[in-house]
Order: sequence, then structure tokens, then C-alpha cells
Amino acid sequence: MTDLDERLLAAHAARDHRALVDLYREAAETAKTPDAAGFYLTHAYVFALEQDHPAAPALRARLVSEGREPA
Repeated sequence: MTDLDERLLAAHAARDHRALVDLYREAAETAKTPDAAGFYLTHAYVFALEQDHPAAPALRARLVSEGREPA
């Protein structure tokens, strides 16, 4: 298990949804495949929407540009 995995699990356990936005975005940046990156970006976006996080528009724009969200 990586440090990132441990931080994700800890944030989930603590229900720290604001931290999960950044952690899932970090996971997307380090993902080994486009599908894995899309998975992580989608999670980051969902948590961002729930928290009215300022990163939500940028996350959506990236998902749209990658064909994972309708424009």
C-alpha cells in the first residue's frame, strides 16, 4: 500500500471530504492508466460538488476535455 492509499483511507475514515478532493486529484495525476485517472478524477469531482469546493469547475472541465463528462 502506498502513502497515498493510506492517506485516502484515513480521509475516508475521518469523513474528511474536503481532503478527499485533493487526494483523489493527486491520485489522478499519478495514475498509471487513463481509465484509472478518470476514476480518480470522477471521485474528486463528486466530493468537490458535495463540498461546494472551488476546484469543482476545473475538475469538471478536465473530465469534459477527456470525454468523461458531457459538455
